[in-house]
Amino acid sequence: MAVEAEVLNELRRLRTRMPQLTGALAASADGLVLAQDMPKSEPEGLAALTAAALGVGRRMTDLAAGGGFRELLVRGAGGYVATYAAGPTAVLTLLADDRVNVGRLHLEGRRSGSRIAELMTGRFPTDRPFLADRPPSSPLERGRTLGALPIRIPPQSRHGF
Repeated sequence: MAVEAEVLNELRRLRTRMPQLTGALAASADGLVLAQDMPKSEPEGLAALTAAALGVGRRMTDLAAGGGFRELLVRGAGGYVATYAAGPTAVLTLLADDRVNVGRLHLEGRRSGSRIAELMTGRFPTDRPFLADRPPSSPLERGRTLGALPIRIPPQSRHGF
């Protein structure tokens, strides 16, 4: 089975697990559609916008010293657009309605991003990585998969509210 067909199957399984998704798209870092399951949207336009958002997200994480790009969430009046790293050469973008559980969206998006990264391994050259611009800084970070993110617990408020 071709890699694109396997990626499409992953997108379809993801949409089956999360009925609140209105679309799913896997694209290259350059904005080319790899696979899509988006009945009501324009996949080529979304892939191009995803590449542009990826560039902005990458720059923002660089300026904030936040490390490599992992994910981006945009909330609109009618729902969400979530973009997740899918290895060094691909990105996963999900469209969800406004009733989606955002925690579940992140969980499933990260898992599918990791799965797509696995599927893409060896498929595209990694001489132009956009996610890992720097070597890992700690042994813990070296073993982390790009689509898997640590859980961060916000610090307690000093003001008690």
